[in-house]
Amino acid sequence: MPAPSSILIIKPSSLGDIVHTLPAVACIKKQWPQARLSWIINSEWAPLLEGNPYVDEVIEFPRSRFRGISGWIRALSWLGKIKRRIHADLTLDFQGLFRSGLIARRCTTGSVWGLSDSREGARFFYNHTVQVPSRDEPMHAVNRTLALVKALGCEIASPLEWPLPTGNAPAGFALKEGFVVLHPFSRGEGKSLSIDQVQSFCRTLAPLQVVIAGRSDLQIESVPHVHNLLNQTSLPELCWLLRHASFVVSVDSGPMHLAAALAPRLLAIHTWSDPRKVGPYRPDALVWKDDKLGRMDSFPNGEPCECDKLAARIVELMA
Repeated sequence: MPAPSSILIIKPSSLGDIVHTLPAVACIKKQWPQARLSWIINSEWAPLLEGNPYVDEVIEFPRSRFRGISGWIRALSWLGKIKRRIHADLTLDFQGLFRSGLIARRCTTGSVWGLSDSREGARFFYNHTVQVPSRDEPMHAVNRTLALVKALGCEIASPLEWPLPTGNAPAGFALKEGFVVLHPFSRGEGKSLSIDQVQSFCRTLAPLQVVIAGRSDLQIESVPHVHNLLNQTSLPELCWLLRHASFVVSVDSGPMHLAAALAPRLLAIHTWSDPRKVGPYRPDALVWKDDKLGRMDSFPNGEPCECDKLAARIVELMA
């Protein structure tokens, strides 16, 4: 296809899905380095693109302002402003929903590309639909985004790039190295650890320093070697913690995918979700599911390991 002069990426959310899209966008920009690349992203996730060398412009989508009936009026006003500002030759809808398809069509003077597993009629807004397996098939989310890149004729860089911000340490945080980050809670139903499991993890990891990160209204018992940072870290601070941790343990969640890109060692805990679709996108990551523990590149094979024994295995690995 002819080299575009302006490229629009539409991927407003969520945290994990944005992380999954980063390598694809890097490949696209490398293919057409002279094109101006803009990315529409929810305001809460915009810090993920800070300093990204492949993104020329970050356009914040203030989704919280568009709730309710009156929100549609504000959304249309916002879209009108973006339409006057962006005239993309090529738009890639990685979100695959009605609203993202509408934004893509309104802001594009050229062609709109999307994937065949898009929902809510988004495909009616596309000029080109790239075929991928249905969402029931075990194809990882990263490979779905790369399918769109391949269809455009872009080269897939090896290794893949995950340009994420360096971040900064949380205020007053004194640990420099040798700590374990535990991310035990997820917004997804049935994915979180219980309070008892969290406390058992922390007790077994002692005397290793444990940093609990993420979001939750649940109360964690105060223990000397445990640093409870629930609801206290920004995205840049979370990136810093994951980069500097010696080990990260996380349930299936957005921060788990951040850790897959940033942390030296990772254990991903899956209750019902399929790691082949949404597991950590790195072969050496450890995956626990159905009382089996193994590496991502050999899933679903693994050795028997009950959930309450996982922390002891981490201690062994760090010895």
